[in-house]
Amino acid sequence: MSPSLVALAATLLASFMPAAAPSQAQQARVAPVDPPRWQPGPRPTWHWQLSGRLDTTARARIFDIDLFDHGADVVARLRARGRRVVCYTSVGTVERGRPDVAALPRAVVGRPLEDWPGERWLDVRRLDVLGPWIERRFDLCARKGFDGVEPDNVDAYANKSGFPLSAADQLRFNRFVARAAHARGLAVALKNDLDQAATLEPDFDFAVVEQCFQYDECDRLTPFIAAGKPVLVAEYALPRSAFCRRARAAGLMAVRKRLALGAWRQPCW
Repeated sequence: MSPSLVALAATLLASFMPAAAPSQAQQARVAPVDPPRWQPGPRPTWHWQLSGRLDTTARARIFDIDLFDHGADVVARLRARGRRVVCYTSVGTVERGRPDVAALPRAVVGRPLEDWPGERWLDVRRLDVLGPWIERRFDLCARKGFDGVEPDNVDAYANKSGFPLSAADQLRFNRFVARAAHARGLAVALKNDLDQAATLEPDFDFAVVEQCFQYDECDRLTPFIAAGKPVLVAEYALPRSAFCRRARAAGLMAVRKRLALGAWRQPCW
């Protein structure tokens, strides 16, 4: 058989052979794809309530409510009315009375928060322990049908946590939190941590911040505004006349709340 016929025969034979399975190295290079998730617009109205009987009539696009206090039925009713629903849960502290407290060993539990003695900081370096614990909380959030998550207390390194935490430790932890939320199809908020907001903006979908007008810190969230991501502000001590005009001019969705975060609110919009 001539060389040309040999080559032709080899080509035809190859066309009928099954494709080779990708090697382990090739599979490792294929990055996992996160499920689709809600992307909040730049100026959504919002209702933040973490205590008391939930006011489901509040005129707000986003409802930010406690993960453990509300079931899937509440989330479904809100979503049926066109609301987006965010689950609040702490990831950087452990709160007395939560159903999963016993899952954390004493070694990762640090000092109590100032003014909140029933809540203690966690060692954010210990992702081997905290990672699965956080993921279980986010799994519950997703199962209940929430659209997003507000993971609280992600600034332990800037507080008296009882652990020698660095800014790099906190960045690693916060980026893990964002990835874990996105892997479950949840939008994720950066809560406070203003010193690292510019660095973390690409990892988070929106921001929730307390008292940034009172402490003259709101400008640190400019990267979120510039990226078209909403910034949701709660003030406790200032009257609306002291911050609403500035909030509207800057594109911040600000509201006056009481510290207990019940149903009462005075929004700027």
